[in-house]
Amino acid sequence: MSRYRGPKLRITRRLGSLPGLTTKKSKKDNIRPGQHGKANADNNKKLTEYGVRLEEKQKLKFNYGLTESQLYRYIKEARRRKGVTGLILLQLLEMRLDSICYTLGFASTITQARQLVNHGHITVNNKIVNIPSFQCRVNDIIRIKQKSTSKKLIETNLRDNKKLDLPAHLKFDQSNLEAVVLDYCDRNDVNLDVKELLVVEYYSRR
Repeated sequence: MSRYRGPKLRITRRLGSLPGLTTKKSKKDNIRPGQHGKANADNNKKLTEYGVRLEEKQKLKFNYGLTESQLYRYIKEARRRKGVTGLILLQLLEMRLDSICYTLGFASTITQARQLVNHGHITVNNKIVNIPSFQCRVNDIIRIKQKSTSKKLIETNLRDNKKLDLPAHLKFDQSNLEAVVLDYCDRNDVNLDVKELLVVEYYSRR
């Protein structure tokens, strides 16, 4: 299944705020999309247990721009590692190169950060990496490509995005446009309202 490229506000109306997908807000945020959206909202129709788990899974999928097979691979990797599966899943997603670039303020959304990486504007340990899903590791050094167009683009994005609170697992030197991955993120550092344990439960029968 390919990555979603349809209307983004339609997704946020159904799932709530997804900062990695879009910063825009719909005037119909309180009405779910579809011909029965308003009727269901008026009747306070509740989702089934499966429906709740499905929506939590879709939050991760759309926020981080993943395909179904990609998300399932992250689930399997999180299960394989020792620790709390839900937290490990979020840490794996946050350690993607496009996610880190978004967190640093290089882009306003993860979608835009993916484009920056694809176009070769980002280096990891002095090597150009153009794979958005690249898994960064602790002590990796992330820099902007030594090219005037790359630097101007990132400087403009940093000025527009104005990220004030950088999570503790990242260290950023704005004067040199250089960041260091200090550790894996904490749960409180994830800027997404999602119940990750329900996502793990969703895939528990696979």
